[in-house]
Amino acid sequence: MINEYSKLQVLRHINEDTSQPKIAKKVGYSLGKVNFIIKALVEKGLVKIENFSNSKDKSKYKYLLTDEGIKEKIELTKKFIQRKKQEYEELQRELEEEMRLGR
Repeated sequence: MINEYSKLQVLRHINEDTSQPKIAKKVGYSLGKVNFIIKALVEKGLVKIENFSNSKDKSKYKYLLTDEGIKEKIELTKKFIQRKKQEYEELQRELEEEMRLGR
């Protein structure tokens, strides 16, 4: 099972980069993990893969988000932002409590 954050990280970079090694480097994951995530996204219909038709190296692929992939990316981004807002608010409350107690 792929966690939402890992899925979001790959979805965020899928249209920018055309190689798994580049995506792996940007998100800080192993190449194997990125490969696993991309395969799962393809199986779910969130990403489609095309060969570069004019490339001499036919192992080069172009990764494209499908309409469902775009929707998923938006939903995961909303959830991520909401989680970060909650974390911020919790930290803010903790800080205010520490300041109130004079620590």
